[in-house]
Amino acid sequence: MVGIASWYGPGFDGKRTADGEIYDQEQLTAASLVLPLGTHVLVTNLSNGRTVEVRINDRGPYVKKREIDLSHRAATILGMLRPGTAKVRVTVLGAAAESPLAQGGYLVQVGSFSDAANARHLRRRLSRRYSDVRIDEISAGRRRYYRVRMGVFADHASAVRRAEQTVGMGLPVIIVRQ
Repeated sequence: MVGIASWYGPGFDGKRTADGEIYDQEQLTAASLVLPLGTHVLVTNLSNGRTVEVRINDRGPYVKKREIDLSHRAATILGMLRPGTAKVRVTVLGAAAESPLAQGGYLVQVGSFSDAANARHLRRRLSRRYSDVRIDEISAGRRRYYRVRMGVFADHASAVRRAEQTVGMGLPVIIVRQ
């Protein structure tokens, strides 16, 4: 789908989204009136070629002739903060039903690297002990980052147990819900 994207953030930051989570304008999320909650999409700014992957977690935009409302972070990556809108292409990457994260899952993130080799090294280290270690690539402007993550855990308590085990290995962790 091709259309106009806008962004939202400051007035909504900290409030509940349509899927029940607390909105954080610095996460890679978006609002759509037509795409199911939990759907992952790739948004491409057609004027500069920048792309970002976001997850639909809210409803909107409520302005006519707009297809998607992006978080502040996603809009920054796409280079559309100052104009406020941009012509974009929205490509569905995964339906909500296909994603365990859309069902309220949690991940344990152990690192984020700009060098893929560092991420692969940490994944190999963790894979000796855990079978659910992966690397998620994200784009931020013209840079790529490689996040080492474990899970999907169905509940927060399970994610906390894994995080505690990982901290015991001397590694810093954060628990994320997507």
